[in-house]
Amino acid sequence: MTYTIGIDVGGTFTDVVVAAPDGTITLAKAATTPADQSVGVLDSIARAATALGLAPAALLAITTRIIHGTTAATNALLEGKIARVAMLTTEGHRDIIEMREGLKPERYNLRLPPPAPLVPRALRLSVRERLRPDGTVAIPLDPASLEAALKTLEAERVESVAICFLHSWANPAHEHLAAAAVRARLPDAFVTASAEILPQIKEFERFSTTIANAAVGPVIAAYLRRLESRLADSGFAGTLFVILSHGGVATVAEAIRLAAGTALSGPAGGVAAAVALAASGPVRDLIAFDMGGTSTDIALLRDGTPGLAEGRVVGPARIALPALDIVTLGAGGGSIAQRDRSGLLIVGPASAGAEPGPACYGLGGTTPTVTDANLVLGYLDPTRFLGGARRLDARAATEAVVRLAAELGLTDEATAAGIHLMVNTTMADGVRLATIRRGVDPRGFALLAFGGAAGLHVTAVAAMLGIARVMVPRTASVLSAWGMLNTDPRIELARSLDQSRGVDPAALCAAFAAMEAEGRARLGPFGADATIKRAADMRYGEQVFEIPVPLDGIDWNDPTPIAARFHARHQALYTYAMPDQEVVVTNARASIIGHLAAPPARPLPPAPDAPPIGERNIFLGGWHAAPVYDFTALAPGQALAGPAIVESDTTTVLLRMGETARMDPAGWLDIALP
Repeated sequence: MTYTIGIDVGGTFTDVVVAAPDGTITLAKAATTPADQSVGVLDSIARAATALGLAPAALLAITTRIIHGTTAATNALLEGKIARVAMLTTEGHRDIIEMREGLKPERYNLRLPPPAPLVPRALRLSVRERLRPDGTVAIPLDPASLEAALKTLEAERVESVAICFLHSWANPAHEHLAAAAVRARLPDAFVTASAEILPQIKEFERFSTTIANAAVGPVIAAYLRRLESRLADSGFAGTLFVILSHGGVATVAEAIRLAAGTALSGPAGGVAAAVALAASGPVRDLIAFDMGGTSTDIALLRDGTPGLAEGRVVGPARIALPALDIVTLGAGGGSIAQRDRSGLLIVGPASAGAEPGPACYGLGGTTPTVTDANLVLGYLDPTRFLGGARRLDARAATEAVVRLAAELGLTDEATAAGIHLMVNTTMADGVRLATIRRGVDPRGFALLAFGGAAGLHVTAVAAMLGIARVMVPRTASVLSAWGMLNTDPRIELARSLDQSRGVDPAALCAAFAAMEAEGRARLGPFGADATIKRAADMRYGEQVFEIPVPLDGIDWNDPTPIAARFHARHQALYTYAMPDQEVVVTNARASIIGHLAAPPARPLPPAPDAPPIGERNIFLGGWHAAPVYDFTALAPGQALAGPAIVESDTTTVLLRMGETARMDPAGWLDIALP
């Protein structure tokens, strides 16, 4: 028997899912180790091996594939623990990354400080060269200017170099020459040329993305190579893949080359899981709601398809690589509750993280968190946390909440209930951001809840939004890791086009052909039978923004259906179209998708309804006795009514009064709200 493994490193826990060829799933959790995430990865694999009755080396020896999601790039950018980066750019343009787009996120905040660039001005080095917008050479690359920059790079002992020349998207020759010279002079440096990772218009986005890639490249390279080495030393001889921000997976070499593309690696696994469930389940319009220990990630799936976003901001970095459209909030089980300067209760975005964690972990934390409040309210069993591997300290949780209650002048129960309500309100606002602000009514969607903490909060969030249906999979606490086993190798490419020609089918065909060839080559053995999806960024002539338009299944010899697709897409997004206006294609886009075998579906076997395993007092405006059910023992079709608790080793679901639930044979709890 052989296995595949999915691993998701979160801010608090590292989740692992082991899938057997028959679809049997084994899951485990271990504490995340921020100083070196690979330690927590191996710990989680060891726990899964124990659950299977194997030694870790024996499990790894019969594992053919590991797919890994990591927060290493995100943490590096947020914490400022990046490489020492220098930038080579066209003479006269080294301040583009500081001027940005000339816009502020808070337009009327006159005291808002400008974001600090990732490269200090002294390390932004000018090189004499110039390309015209059509790619023709105005000024050849000056060898003396490049040599002067190389000497500075040597003297400054930089670890990474970003090469960003003007209009290199149209002609990468100068960047390629400069990159070869840097690699020859600084063989240990990480080198990123903008034309190699984002060959498209808009200089700030291209420059910023290239610098972000250079900043985290050495961090990602060191981490993934260390992980590869430790896995090999532990007996793993299979292939290690990394999930990228766009939801596809890549080899370690590709993930290192496109290091900034791992910035949303973990959350992408959750969206991949939602896509897989939507494909096999009764509901295709879903809101993925992933609440973990540190954050909550929210994504919208329409007809089973998530959206891609351009221009994500991670800490100080603008990253314009394709990424799943995910709204991330600083709200999780470890979110800290405190009294602010005005005397009001606030919850998050600060988090207790994995170390020291909530007060109830008994690792030295003293501030109350959402998890502490849930324990005080009776929602959690202190003896069953992580299947009993860790016992929660109810006294420490109560003491932390009592201290905050004294500051607020409230009772203990009111304070704990207030913490619970505050984090629910924050998450409901996040769902509104992902739906209503995009012109979508959330009431027409079902809420798919996963992550270790989601089950205790999701129905309250749904009620705030008027959502009538919630689904919680049995693998909810590790669904992101499971989702990674349902992803495929994927390359996302883009090419900017000459915008003076409007819609030019011949130019589009040429761009798609070039991207398809490059994508198949980069996919290696997965490229031969890859699926190709084509799209274009289009706008009306006078607009300053583009919208992505799918272009599969049309006649490439006629520009009329291409423009018609754009008009229809514009109408759907903004409720109007202007067919008499000129249509401009700015970028051609191609998704080249290989295929990996996903674990087969394994429906629940027939069984009699499971009786409650106990009873617990829970606080829902007052104390109520609620039956407790074992999530893993529920029979297909079994019906439950709130108030009730449904718990497993790694997650707990709260059914409030008036809510009913049914265990779907596919393996999720289908909850109906009154």
